[in-house]
Amino acid sequence: MWFWFAIIALLCWSGSDIFSKIGCRDARDPHSHLKMVTAVGVVMGLHAAYEIFIGGTEISWYVIWTYLPVSLLYIVSMAMGYIGLRYIELSISSPICNSSGALVAVLCLITGTLDDSIVGGMRVAVIGAVALVCAGVIGLGIVEAREDDELRAKRQEASNYRYTKSWLALCLPVAYCILDAAGTFADSLVLTKLSEDSANCAYELTFLFVGILCFVYVAIIRKEKFFPKMEIPKYIGATFETAGQFAYIYAIADEAHVALSAPIISAYCVASVVWSRLFLKEKLSWKHYTMIALVVMGIVLLGVFDI
Repeated sequence: MWFWFAIIALLCWSGSDIFSKIGCRDARDPHSHLKMVTAVGVVMGLHAAYEIFIGGTEISWYVIWTYLPVSLLYIVSMAMGYIGLRYIELSISSPICNSSGALVAVLCLITGTLDDSIVGGMRVAVIGAVALVCAGVIGLGIVEAREDDELRAKRQEASNYRYTKSWLALCLPVAYCILDAAGTFADSLVLTKLSEDSANCAYELTFLFVGILCFVYVAIIRKEKFFPKMEIPKYIGATFETAGQFAYIYAIADEAHVALSAPIISAYCVASVVWSRLFLKEKLSWKHYTMIALVVMGIVLLGVFDI
């Protein structure tokens, strides 16, 4: 079953990417990212309620407060990612966001926590994988910055969306990457004190609270309306996000096959690039795809070592 859970996680998280992109890309809605946070908060809150009242997961204020710093790192990173989807193609954003595993590996190398699980030749391979990811991300930035404006406009014709050169467009997914990596690293430390099920519920409840705050700001303070047609993609994306997390837990639960399931799941950004090409009509240059290939190779290698 581990294989099918890994495939489900891959499909769900790539599905979350594309529907989140659809829900956040409308430049006419300045608060689409906050509405996306609300959508994810609602779906995660419902899942947390199911786990607590039906699944029997134990939750307390101690767990919520202990896990709060980790929850906030994850939530803020996702908000940064949602903002970034307004300014850059999903084909570029997703590989950069998924490079967070490389930063976690760097943190582990710096702090020495990698030594317990990665030794000898494997350690060299991990460093090589990190180098591939870093080279790919930096290369994407260079390609974006140096691309001719006319060529950019021409390749964006099919998608009916125009993205201009902007360091902000690259900085937002990079910010997601850094914050998500910090969250993952902090997660590994905090989970020594908490059970994974309780910590996940604490995260989902915190996301629900933040989602409510975003709703109050947008609907009551800013007095903006929520149109069902515009919100449906956001809630579909939120559902995929939550389902992907659920499948991920079961996919990596089988320790005998984690070395196989991890790289399958970590490659979901490849599916995101494919979906964006097929459904959003995004078209990149061969230079973009070359840099993306380097990032994906590094991410998959890190997945092999379950970083």
